[in-house]
Amino acid sequence: MSLREIEMEKVNVREKFGLFNEVYVPKIVGDLNGQYVKVIKFHGPYVWHDHELEDELFFVIKGSINIEFRDSTITLNEGEFLIVPKGVEHRPVAYDEAWVLIFEPEATINTGKVEHYYTRTELDRI
Repeated sequence: MSLREIEMEKVNVREKFGLFNEVYVPKIVGDLNGQYVKVIKFHGPYVWHDHELEDELFFVIKGSINIEFRDSTITLNEGEFLIVPKGVEHRPVAYDEAWVLIFEPEATINTGKVEHYYTRTELDRI
């Protein structure tokens, strides 16, 4: 198969972040082997949650975030990422607005089993 037969589109992540203002509302920007590539603006504390069956990758594009665990905190700055293993309870916190790219399986609910204002079962694709 040639490249001409394959539909591909490059994505400018910074441009995608310019298309929305909501915090903690994931937007789909790509699909990769059964995973969604999502962009999310973080600001303030999120909700404590875990993902029983899915690992979650947080990659900071702009700003910094803390990923809090019950016994420790890991700070991520621009250009850094962290993979939170399935089943590990965590809470993202951003003291200033941060832009984060997330990779997770398509079936992942953003707040895990926790029902919260931030829970989204259907996501917009931008």
